[in-house]
This record gives sequence, C-alpha cells and structure tokens, in this order.
Amino acid sequence: MPSWLMVAAAAVLALPFGWGLGVLAAYLIAGKNFGQLPAATVPAGIIAALVFALWPSFQPRTRLVVMAAGTAVFLLLGWLTG
Repeated sequence: MPSWLMVAAAAVLALPFGWGLGVLAAYLIAGKNFGQLPAATVPAGIIAALVFALWPSFQPRTRLVVMAAGTAVFLLLGWLTG
C-alpha cells in the first residue's frame, strides 16, 4: 500500500477518532452531565487527531494503525454504552 494512501486513510479516520477524543475529554473534565462542553472539546480533539495523522515524524503505517484502533475502540465503547 502506498504511503500517501495510508496517510489519507489516517486523515479520514482522524475525524471519528478526534470526535471520540473530544467527547472523552469533556467527560473527564465535567463528568457524566457535561452539557455543552463537547462544543469546545470535540473540535480540539479533531484538530489534534488530524495533526497526528499528518505528522511526518511517525511512519504512515503507525499513524493508520493508531487511528483505526482508536476509532474501533471509541465505536465499541459508544455501542456498549448506547
């Protein structure tokens, strides 16, 4: 698989992964009733995930694996709690 394709896939997976990071951050900051806090933490999580997905210091395969595994974990947690 070409490295540019792995980076592109990691960037696409950064959106749900960053969303999960933002919601997790809101939950950790404010607890179960976090109200409107995700309006601030979700964009920050998405930006952080995109920066990681596009950061050239890590190998493209590593970035893709982290994004795919993190997305799968957040989807599983959402499914289990929903």
